[in-house]
Amino acid sequence: MKKSSHKNQRINGEVQRELSRIISMEIKDPRINPMTSVTDVIVTPDLKFCKAFISVLGDEESAKATFEGLNSASGYIRRELARSINLRNTPELIFVMDNSIEYGITMSKKIDEVIGKNDEASSGDELNGEEDE
Repeated sequence: MKKSSHKNQRINGEVQRELSRIISMEIKDPRINPMTSVTDVIVTPDLKFCKAFISVLGDEESAKATFEGLNSASGYIRRELARSINLRNTPELIFVMDNSIEYGITMSKKIDEVIGKNDEASSGDELNGEEDE
């Protein structure tokens, strides 16, 4: 697979900024959670498709409703994107759920639990050692 060029990275960043702005400020759909963020964007080199990774803070039902709202507003979002970014082609938007933030929080909690158990075990060993003396 070919590495993305600087131009493609610049386009990805610009599209990500504009998508974030459009989703948070322009769309008035009540299904879309106000705590929705665009975590990453990958635009194909031919500018035909754009895969937008979306993270929704909330429960599963809220995330599902947000994706329904985004998919129904994709034509409007694409049109606004074309107005704000001057590209040869305006990419077709594909929204993908991004669970990486939730996964990171879950892993962080698990690590904290393991560290907490190790701290308790080591302090228990020290207490046992002191009792034997």
